[in-house]
Amino acid sequence: MTTQVLPASDWRSRAEEHEAAVDALTAARLERRTDGRKHPVEDFLFEYYHHRPGQLRRWHPGAEVALEGAAERADWPFYAYAEGRARVDVASFVAKRESVLLFVRALLTSTLSRPGRFGCFGLHEWAMVYRADDEAIRHGGWPLRLGPDGTNEVVEQATITCSHFDAYRFFTPDAAHLNTLAPTREQQVAMEQPGCLHAGMDVYKWCFKLSPLVPSDLTLDAFRLAREIRELDMRAAPYDLTELGYEPVRIETPEGRAEYAAAQRRFSERSNDLRRRLLDILAGS
Repeated sequence: MTTQVLPASDWRSRAEEHEAAVDALTAARLERRTDGRKHPVEDFLFEYYHHRPGQLRRWHPGAEVALEGAAERADWPFYAYAEGRARVDVASFVAKRESVLLFVRALLTSTLSRPGRFGCFGLHEWAMVYRADDEAIRHGGWPLRLGPDGTNEVVEQATITCSHFDAYRFFTPDAAHLNTLAPTREQQVAMEQPGCLHAGMDVYKWCFKLSPLVPSDLTLDAFRLAREIRELDMRAAPYDLTELGYEPVRIETPEGRAEYAAAQRRFSERSNDLRRRLLDILAGS
């Protein structure tokens, strides 16, 4: 594959545009941190995934791209600098991160091979508060729309079909056995399916975990999608977040379930597009 060479004026302009986009998306998060305020929707992608705004802000061109005049990248992880140009050191990255590469390839390929399932209705968030003490509720600063008893009743009357281990592992002990599936970390490749909101958000995780091999435009696209998915995730959750401007998706009603499933289908299509883009990049590594 021929390496694309970007002149300094070109790639620095791209990097500045990326930084400005990230700054706009993360400004509220940074402002809240100064006074300790929490946001159950917008903070999730940083606190759960442990990828800081400053890390997201750092622009990478991806593999097979050389940057002229980028001497400052000579000591960046997984970069090589020679003859006045910096580029991602693909061989070094693969040597040190091969297990992650193989896992992500297998997971994305497996996920794409399956049809999405759209009957979970976001009940994972309800199962996370089922019969929980007040101090055990993850977002305890926000009231439950239906109160504790009403929330428990929704869970008890529903069929819970959560296929994603990283959602299932947060179920309360009383809710865990109500799930019709029993996902484990070892079964993740075998069980992941594109209708799952958390699997859609995780595409962002796989992008940044494979940085700088993955170009930042893809990582930022995945971040934007993950933000939208998280909003639906919490609008369908049992919490009352109207104070933050989020109208609930009332999945305890037929209309709310239909609204949720329709949005879920749209997110599934978009997350699959990102999975294909990421696999195309990994195919050359």
